[in-house]
Amino acid sequence: MRHLIDFGDLTRAEWQTIYDRAEQIMADPAAYSDACKGKIQANLFFEPSTRTNFSFQTAMMRLGGSIFGFADPKSSSVAKGETLKDTIKMVSAYADVVVMRNPREGAAKAASLYSESPIINAGDGGHMHPTQTMADLTTIQHYLGKVDGISIGLCGDLKNGRTVHSLIKALAKFDNVKFYLIAPQELRIPEYMRAFMRAQNMGFVEVTSLEAVMPNLDVLYMTRIQQERFQSPIEYEQVKGVYVLTRRKLERARDNMLVLHPLPRVDEISVDVDDDPRAKYFEQARCGMYARMSLLMDLAMQEHRVPDPVEIGTKPVCKNPNCITQYEHYLPPLVKETGGRCCCAYCDKEVD
Repeated sequence: MRHLIDFGDLTRAEWQTIYDRAEQIMADPAAYSDACKGKIQANLFFEPSTRTNFSFQTAMMRLGGSIFGFADPKSSSVAKGETLKDTIKMVSAYADVVVMRNPREGAAKAASLYSESPIINAGDGGHMHPTQTMADLTTIQHYLGKVDGISIGLCGDLKNGRTVHSLIKALAKFDNVKFYLIAPQELRIPEYMRAFMRAQNMGFVEVTSLEAVMPNLDVLYMTRIQQERFQSPIEYEQVKGVYVLTRRKLERARDNMLVLHPLPRVDEISVDVDDDPRAKYFEQARCGMYARMSLLMDLAMQEHRVPDPVEIGTKPVCKNPNCITQYEHYLPPLVKETGGRCCCAYCDKEVD
């Protein structure tokens, strides 16, 4: 059973196939209107979403399939205390593909252990968001004509930004990408991602000034300071509004630089940027729909398969307080090696 938990699950060749098909769908959407006819998609959104939820719904409908699910766990048996395992075993018996967003890091990996149908990670806490990465790469390739050799600035909340973490992992598959990691000290990239970049020999510099590196960039990827990921309101107040992109600041940028943002934005991109031809964040959302259509044409076509039995856990080995293993104690204690470090196989955080 092929799942999409992390963009790293795909080879570059597989990604190229998905991208090429997405371009074909953009050029002639009507030709794909029955590509998933008779297929059923379950959307399980345990935390709020606008673009990702709507994008996946629209993608399956445009392919001729149908959708069920929830956008609020309070409307499901989760509110009664049902475990993730039981929810997934039930829903995957009904659906041909399961799209899941969950605030717990590693939740999608956990779901894949028990699912009869492919799991697509639509965001797991501050960890990963691989289909947003598909939207990002599709937009970059479509408008710049390449991904290899670009210079990209990742700006804002790099600590909690799952879209940033997924994009970095994806760009490891491309050649000679230069990274400018733009964040205040409190929101620097997590150490496990820094270790990943070093292990992959990815060139990066960490800076605090957006204006200083603006002339060097082919892509500026702005992110929201995510209030919901902070432990206290005081911590959020200390960093909110630290980076605001305005039309004046864009005067230092290249004429063909792309401004991307996974959305929603709050105040980190001024509305006077929206009409600049370099602003592609709304086009980015549309590109994401086509990329998800292409992905669904692969994953939703698999046959149902009863997963192999897994060990029953008793105590989590991961100390990350937001790891799914802290909440679903039956999960087996899975560990993997990343960059010479032992890490939790669910959330990627280093374990003792």
